[in-house]
Formats: sequence, structure tokens, C-alpha cells
Amino acid sequence: RFANYCMGDIEETIKRIQAHKSVLGIIILNNEGLPIRSTFEQDQTIQYAALIHRLAQEARSIVTEFDHSDDLVFVRMRSRKHEFMVATDREYIMVTVRDIE
Repeated sequence: RFANYCMGDIEETIKRIQAHKSVLGIIILNNEGLPIRSTFEQDQTIQYAALIHRLAQEARSIVTEFDHSDDLVFVRMRSRKHEFMVATDREYIMVTVRDIE
């Protein structure tokens, strides 16, 4: 999971994901929802970070309510224009935003 990776591995992963032509950007948040790395502009990063952190918290709560020994690992959400892929860890949240048009 994320906590076991060094920054070089994380940067390499971001470059690999960002190379896909449909990927609009990537954000990595700490467990408090603060962006620690982003390929988006600052305003967009702040907006996505706040909303996705809230979504991840709620989704994690739902998963653990069903089974207290379980935890949220991944959420995929799609709108008419974008797809949001959210990978969670105890320390970090990684968000990938894709254009699906």
C-alpha cells in the first residue's frame, strides 16, 4: 500500500498513470484530507481534495458499519464527463480523475 512506497516510487507511479491520455490529473491526500502532491492547479486541487476526502470518509464509514473488521480500499465513481478513482490507505488517499468523453 502507499505507506510502504518511497517518494521515487510514488513519482514514477504518478508519471505512469498521467501518461494515459484520458487522465486529467492525480491528487495524493494525507489522512486529514490535505493535498500533499497534485498534478492539478491549486484551486482545482483544493476543491477535489475537500470533496473526495469527504466521500472517502463516508464510504469508509459505510464499509466498516457492515463489517467492523473490514476497511475501504477503492472507490470508483463515474459521471457523464469524468471518472474518479479513489484508492485509500490508512495514511493516504490517491485520486485519479479521467475524462470519459
